[in-house]
Amino acid sequence: MTEREWLPPEDWYASLPTVYVSAGALITDPAGRVLLVKPNYRPYWQFPGGVVEPGEAPHEGCAREVREEVGLALDVGRLLVVDWIPVRGDRPRPALYFVFDCGVLDQDPRIDLQHEELDGYDFLPPEHAVAMLNPPVASRLPAALSARERGNTVYLPE
Repeated sequence: MTEREWLPPEDWYASLPTVYVSAGALITDPAGRVLLVKPNYRPYWQFPGGVVEPGEAPHEGCAREVREEVGLALDVGRLLVVDWIPVRGDRPRPALYFVFDCGVLDQDPRIDLQHEELDGYDFLPPEHAVAMLNPPVASRLPAALSARERGNTVYLPE
């Protein structure tokens, strides 16, 4: 008899490993510049996006966070990047970060910034945008741009 056969389902599920899940959007303008936002609670810029809520699919969390943070109701397209981040510092569980293709915006999109969490936004050339990201996660941007161009998905294990 295996452990699964004698544990009540709620105990068995409670014993399984869990992860934190977040999702971000690759959004560019017609010139190929990347939209990044500056959170007021971190020193680095990031993709629009955030934590996926319990019971929410990652693509739905991405769409919700983009609406909340920059006021854009965008179609969430293909999954471009899956980034696995091990336990670090005060975070007791590993994390998964998904980057979805949210398209190329028309000229001069109307950005309605969520001032409670964000200090600003900018469309940046990719080489400048990478330098604005937290170094441990900066590889997400070139991976996402490459995946968009090649039509594939990139897995970034640390």
